[in-house]
Amino acid sequence: MPSSTVEQLYAFHAKDREIFSKLVLTFSRLPSESLLVMATWFWLEDFWYGNIMSIVYALPDPVVEALVDEAVSCFQCVDSNEPPYSFNKIPLTAKLLKKDISLLSIYKHRYTAIAGIKNFLTTICSRVFSDILQQVVPYSSPCFVNKFLHPLIIPGFPHPTFGSINVMPDFDVGDNIISSNNLFIFPSGIWRWNASSIATENDRTMFITFSRGFPVSHAEVKELFTKIFGENCVVGIYMPENNNTSSPNTDESCNGQQQKLFARLVLDSVTTVDRILEGQKINKFKINGKHIWAPDEERPPLEDDVDFEGSKMEEVD
Repeated sequence: MPSSTVEQLYAFHAKDREIFSKLVLTFSRLPSESLLVMATWFWLEDFWYGNIMSIVYALPDPVVEALVDEAVSCFQCVDSNEPPYSFNKIPLTAKLLKKDISLLSIYKHRYTAIAGIKNFLTTICSRVFSDILQQVVPYSSPCFVNKFLHPLIIPGFPHPTFGSINVMPDFDVGDNIISSNNLFIFPSGIWRWNASSIATENDRTMFITFSRGFPVSHAEVKELFTKIFGENCVVGIYMPENNNTSSPNTDESCNGQQQKLFARLVLDSVTTVDRILEGQKINKFKINGKHIWAPDEERPPLEDDVDFEGSKMEEVD
């Protein structure tokens, strides 16, 4: 597909734009919440092969508002570090998708959902709803140049889980309105997405721990995860370098050698992260009589983790 103009993008997303207008103008929903609702619907539609937008477009307002509330529950669910209760249902959304899904089933795909929602926020929502957002988020500066240089400020962004959104405003020049989006070429790739292409290395990295007294090697980590999740699932493994400095993250009881008590596992995709965790707070694996724990927890950027200073990632062929 050739590069697209903003007019083509608006035409392609005409129904989506009407739905978004209804959220922020008719229902008076917060812009940040409305953006996340739309991005969540885009992801649900894509992941579960549904047709949410076309159906929502034709529904009466009370039903749409109920669906919006369920969408809010969905993105709040994946934003949480705590799995939802198994009985938490989203009946209207399940009916639209024609799937027996609940918040728990969505949470099992948590990291895939986060990557997908991020993608739709930055590649679709930020572009196709910019002129609508202008009606509810005023400029912070009357200067044309400043309007061009600075995106709209959307309260609630950057979001701690879903990141930033860059929404460029339109400009009034005499009797003409110029869309800043016209100044950018839209690649064909924004019409579709892939979880692996949008996720950063940090998104695809898991923190794994080992039991004291049972040292685990790079080779054993690779063998365990590739055997269960596929030959190419492990991209690399970070382990702290052995040194003479005592650390709470090493154990010197193993024949006088420092045992590595944790590592970072770099995976091929966020989908593999979800497969490993299975929606649990922590998952336990075993190889050669040794336990490996994979907890779902906050993962600071690799370069900021002092425990890995001087360590090298062993790349997996």
